[in-house]
Amino acid sequence: MADRATEAGLFIQPSADFHLPEDDVPIIMIGAGTGIAPFRGFLQERQARSAKGQNWLIFGEQREASDFYYRGEIKTFLDNNYLYNLSTAFFHDQAQKIYVQDKLRENGARLWAWLCDGAYIYIYGDASRIAKDVHNTLPNIISQHGGMTRDEARLLG
Repeated sequence: MADRATEAGLFIQPSADFHLPEDDVPIIMIGAGTGIAPFRGFLQERQARSAKGQNWLIFGEQREASDFYYRGEIKTFLDNNYLYNLSTAFFHDQAQKIYVQDKLRENGARLWAWLCDGAYIYIYGDASRIAKDVHNTLPNIISQHGGMTRDEARLLG
């Protein structure tokens, strides 16, 4: 198709509100499916800038063997210490389904510690599913590990 195309439209929409934090600030990237793609760009940018902030990717998809997108590149980020932590949830790889929100609960104390250190959280994926499930899970984690009520925890978001 590229050889046959003579023109292509391009629409650029700047966003002053969406950006990575300062290079020393940790980030937590939560994504499912192709929602991992923007995080690949985040990691590339932070590597190019030699950012010192730690990066944590929490990724979910159906099967590891066929659905772990960018596996090689993600492993390279891990090996080169640009990805500090990787948590995966491949929900069809075992009898009991494990989802991203399960990984969040499993790592609740660590998640709370990162938030206390000023970490930014980014969520990509199906807005009707992962964003909703994560949004419902985070206040419980904050409440449990931060010693506050769920309503107080909800106000933080």
